[in-house]
Amino acid sequence: MPRPDGRRPDQLRPVSFTPGYTDYAEGSVLVTIGGTRVLCNASVENKIPPWLIGKGQGWLTAEYSLLPRSTHTRTSRETTPSGRTQEIRRLVGRSLRVCIDLTKLGERTLTLDCDVIQADGGTRTAAITGGYVAAALALRKLTDAGLIPPDTLVTSVAAVSVGIVEGEPRLDLCYAEDSKADVDCNVVMTAQGHFVEIQGTAEKEPFNRASFDTLLALAERGIRELLAAQQAVL
Repeated sequence: MPRPDGRRPDQLRPVSFTPGYTDYAEGSVLVTIGGTRVLCNASVENKIPPWLIGKGQGWLTAEYSLLPRSTHTRTSRETTPSGRTQEIRRLVGRSLRVCIDLTKLGERTLTLDCDVIQADGGTRTAAITGGYVAAALALRKLTDAGLIPPDTLVTSVAAVSVGIVEGEPRLDLCYAEDSKADVDCNVVMTAQGHFVEIQGTAEKEPFNRASFDTLLALAERGIRELLAAQQAVL
């Protein structure tokens, strides 16, 4: 069956990064992947969580939210984060911390605010992919100011969704595909080909090892393209 937007099964949606999207954050980018748009702002503060005081390192944390009317019907603004929101925040934070040598960041906290302006599938993977660009831009400012060494940023990271829809393995699912997928996976990988996290769920029937290997190969191919797009904009 053809995909809703006519793409090949192994084809990403169009990807773009708009750096410097806001004026005040140390690092800012609007990432657009198909119909999904996420604003990622990286803020640097000269403080650390109490449990890190005296340990000679910094910290990176992340926030994530779906803004009202980012979805087909209005999503209420969250006053108390839902379980889904908290899980995605932790995922984005874990994924981006692998990029940084926190011992070289000094006693600073880098906070990534990832706000979904429009959701069309893959919002958490877009937040990670765009969040890396925002973090890299913020660290570049600190490096240029002589506050941290250039090797504080140790690698790049990107993420993508893959799944099985109507019996076909597909890369980078849009909402129409994600909502009816038999299998849905999110994969996070570094530039060295090391996996940070793999989330895989059988929405209907369980899937076998051969199907998983196919999906993982699709994800790696897509992430390689995303990593190249990140470096091009940086």
